[in-house]
Amino acid sequence: MTDASLYSNWFFWLGIATVIIVSAAVLLILVWLMARRILNLAVTALGLVQEIKANTAIIWALEDTNRTAVNILDDAKRIRNNGASVAQALHEADGS
Repeated sequence: MTDASLYSNWFFWLGIATVIIVSAAVLLILVWLMARRILNLAVTALGLVQEIKANTAIIWALEDTNRTAVNILDDAKRIRNNGASVAQALHEADGS
């Protein structure tokens, strides 16, 4: 092998190695940039999720309000039934 062919092969493989290294560096930089973009989007999404949570807290409180309203309705029905029983007893006592 002559010196010229040795240098030619050396520069050829040096070029191939350079292309591989530069390609790997570019890919790593692109992955890093995409990871930063994902992080920024995740932070933005987290802020939106917190806003949604705050805005929907009223809906969960409405469930408690409905449960309380049902309890009040049940109590009112019991009062009405007791009042009707008392009125019936008074009517029967007056009628006798």
